[in-house]
Amino acid sequence: MEDFNSETDSDYTSYWRDWFISSRGNEYFCEIDEEYLTDRFNLTGLNTEVQYYQYALDLVTDVFDLDCDDEMRETIEKSARHLYGLVHARYIVTTRGLAKMLEKYKKADFGKCPRVMCKSHPLLPMGQSDNPNVKAVKLYCAKCEDIYNPKSSRHASIDGAYFGTSFHNIIFQVYPALIPTKSYDRYVPRIYGFKVHAPATLIRWQHTERDEMRRRLRKLEIDSGFKEDEGEMDEVDSEEEEEEEDVEIEEGGIRGMEIGALNNHG
Repeated sequence: MEDFNSETDSDYTSYWRDWFISSRGNEYFCEIDEEYLTDRFNLTGLNTEVQYYQYALDLVTDVFDLDCDDEMRETIEKSARHLYGLVHARYIVTTRGLAKMLEKYKKADFGKCPRVMCKSHPLLPMGQSDNPNVKAVKLYCAKCEDIYNPKSSRHASIDGAYFGTSFHNIIFQVYPALIPTKSYDRYVPRIYGFKVHAPATLIRWQHTERDEMRRRLRKLEIDSGFKEDEGEMDEVDSEEEEEEEDVEIEEGGIRGMEIGALNNHG
């Protein structure tokens, strides 16, 4: 904004989108084609979301010529930024928009995953809500399938609705070759080479829960999707048989006690 204070109104409005895209903190945005901005169908419903909608649209599309004071100008400028963000969320799921965001993704313009095991895999911006003023933008890593906060406070203040909740998934549907191999590596705490007790306990609990789920799926004759070798299957089968035997013994014991009680009563 300050860069344009010394410029004339015509210079200011002629380069609004260039100024917006090149401003610090707006690196996550791509430039929206003018044809998309001038097609009223693409802007359906936004007139109720943006204050001074028509003036804001005129500013974004470089046809703003209203003679107004600085306070009014600043209000329209704020509305123009908000309007651009809302249109941006729609644009980036179009063919052209996806292509532009793809180029930025390949250059890691959105940053790299801070998780060591992901080996600096590039991130994608995403929103946790499609409604504005709910959640700030987050960064999604397709390798570990987790989300992170932006490092820069400028980026952390961007509304997540300007990217939406679907873009980061749609781009991998359109460009499936981009889908990375999932990261299953986890850091295991060790002391002098030995695993720390708490994580080891957690891992055993996870294995127990997994085996229990596999048993339930097998009883329901549902394919679990797990890759199981014969040894694991035999172990699961033997455990299931032991559990069934224990249940039968317990039921037999209970019946015997009930019969004995009835005989004593008689």
